[in-house]
Amino acid sequence: MNKELMEALDILEREKEISKETLFEAIENSLITACKNHFGKADNVKVEIDRDTCDFFCYAEKEVVEEVEDSVMQISLTEAQEISEDAKVGDLIRVEIKSKEFGRIATQNAKSVILQKIREEERSVIYNQYFEKEKDVVTGIVQRYVGRNISINLGKADAILNENEQVKGENFRPTERIKVYILEVKNTPKGPRILVSRTHPELVKRLFESEVTEIKDGTVEIMSIAREAGSRTKIAVRSNNPNVDAVGACVGINGARVNSIVDELCGEKIDIVNWDENPGNLIQNALSPAKIVAVFADPDEKTAKVVVPDYQLSLAIGKEGQNARLAARLTGYKIDIKSETQAKDAPGFRYEDYLYDDEEEYTEESYEEEYTGEYAEEDAEESYEDAGEYIEEEVPAQE
Repeated sequence: MNKELMEALDILEREKEISKETLFEAIENSLITACKNHFGKADNVKVEIDRDTCDFFCYAEKEVVEEVEDSVMQISLTEAQEISEDAKVGDLIRVEIKSKEFGRIATQNAKSVILQKIREEERSVIYNQYFEKEKDVVTGIVQRYVGRNISINLGKADAILNENEQVKGENFRPTERIKVYILEVKNTPKGPRILVSRTHPELVKRLFESEVTEIKDGTVEIMSIAREAGSRTKIAVRSNNPNVDAVGACVGINGARVNSIVDELCGEKIDIVNWDENPGNLIQNALSPAKIVAVFADPDEKTAKVVVPDYQLSLAIGKEGQNARLAARLTGYKIDIKSETQAKDAPGFRYEDYLYDDEEEYTEESYEEEYTGEYAEEDAEESYEDAGEYIEEEVPAQE
C-alpha cells in the first residue's frame, strides 16, 4: 500500500474538495506524459492504479516479433519469453515500465501535469460553489480598496464590489464584515470572477427571507419591492394565512426583525405595506404615511390619479419626490398626485369632495396631532407627474 500517496490524496480531497477519482486520473495522465517524454511516444502505454491501496502499475503493450524495428512498440521473441513462457510471435505482451528510471525532465513534466490538473479542479470547484449562490446574499470581509472598487473576501474566493454597486455614504474599513448580493459569477482562466452589489433591491428581499421565518416558509410573500439604495426602500407583502399579519411578521416584536435589517443596511429606512389586488388600495398603501382622499386607477393604461388633502401634498410626494417615485415603482403605475384644491380645477379628475371617514374629518390640525416627521414640510406644495420627475407648483389661495 502506498500510504504517502493515499494521505496526500485524502488531504487534497478534504481541503480542496477535489475528488480522489479526478486525482487518480491526473496521476495516470502524468505518468503517460512522462513516458512520452522518456520514450518519444506513448501510444501503447497504459497505467493502472488501485483505488484502494494507491499502488500503480505502468506498462507498455508491445508486439512480439522475430526482428525488432521499433523498440518502443515491439519486443523480440526471446525477451518476451523471459516475461511469459507462452509468448509467441504476433502476441501483445505487457512490459512493465519503471517510473524511477524516468529522467529529470520527464519527472518535472509529470509533476506539472498533476499540479495543473489540481489548479484547474480547484478553480472549477470554487466556481461551482459560488455559481450556486448567484442571486443570493453572502457574508464577506472587506480586504482593501482597489481604486474606487472594494475587494471582499468570501472565504475561498475574492469578490469585487464595483463603485456603481456601492451605496453612497457607506464607508467600510478593512476586516469589517458585510453582507453582499452576488450579481454574477464568471469563469475565467485565472479563476472565478465574482461581482457583488450593495444597491440591488434583491439584497433587501434576501435579508428579509433570512430574518423572517414566515417569509422563509411561505406564509408571508414579498410581492414587490422598490429601493433607492442608502435612502429608503418600500416593500409590499401579503399573508397566505388569514391568522398571520404580514406587516407585523416582517416588523417583529418591537421592530426587532426590521431593525436588524436596517442596521445591516447602515440605517436605510424601510417602509412595509400590505399588498392588495385592488390597484387603488395598493396605491393608497404604497403612498403611506400620507393620507389619501381618492385614487382613480386605470389598470389598462397603468396610470393613477391621486387626490390628497392640501396639507398632505408634500408628504405624499416626499423629499425630492422620493415617496411618490418609490410608490410608482412598487405598484407599476404612473402616479399623478394633486391636492384637493388643484384637483377641483384640473381637467380629467373625476373628483368629488369626500372624506376618509363619514364621522371624522381630517383637518390640518388633527393631522399634526397624529403625525410629525421629516416629511411634514411647510414649503411650496409639489405635484408628482411621472415616476422619477416632479414639478413644483404654487397652491392657489383657498377662498
